[in-house]
Amino acid sequence: MSDKKKAVILSSGGLDSTTVMAMAKSEGYEIYSLTFDYGQRHRVEIKAAKKVAQIFGARQQLVIHSDLTSIGGSALTDDIDVPKGRPLEAMEAAIPKTYVPARNTVFLAYAIAWAEVLEIAEIFIGVNAVDYSGYPDCRPEYIEAFEKMANLATKTGVEGRTKIKIQTPLINMSKAEIIQRGIDLGVDFGLTHSCYDPLPNGTPCGQCDSCLLRKKGFHEAGFPDPIFL
Repeated sequence: MSDKKKAVILSSGGLDSTTVMAMAKSEGYEIYSLTFDYGQRHRVEIKAAKKVAQIFGARQQLVIHSDLTSIGGSALTDDIDVPKGRPLEAMEAAIPKTYVPARNTVFLAYAIAWAEVLEIAEIFIGVNAVDYSGYPDCRPEYIEAFEKMANLATKTGVEGRTKIKIQTPLINMSKAEIIQRGIDLGVDFGLTHSCYDPLPNGTPCGQCDSCLLRKKGFHEAGFPDPIFL
């Protein structure tokens, strides 16, 4: 076994989670990449996540199949139109239709389970509370509450062998700052996928909230976005 410090990193193949993986790699962590196939309409992101894990030399990549379409309630998992062409004010006005009920809670539950088996104490997730679409499970108070619960809910936590720490290095960064950080670390953002409603060939729509926030971030950072060249 490697004596490197280790981390489970939630990876969607998107801009934020890829930057988080680059940050963890630069800090010397051995990477265990965790990706979810939950029936999302933008399943092309799974392919992107696999490429990212390979590029960063993940020791292991795990893809969890968890069908959230049976629950529905989101434009990403149900027969609900993805909002398009919205101004930033509209994105910030209310929790959008692209919110997937309890998604980060489901994902983090799997993450702490895998971390417990591996006896890994640190979990990285690319949540952001600045340039985000109003998701309640991206807020600092949510992460703090989940971390407390994780240490109460696991055998290794109760026995004191590990103390789960959920790392959120992007939580107070703007999208432009995240992009700048990724570029500084040599991230190839052309490998990433952000679109909620891609065309059948995987091409981003360019008009969903995620595409628009991504475009805004690259514009403010002063760099061209390789997927929109």
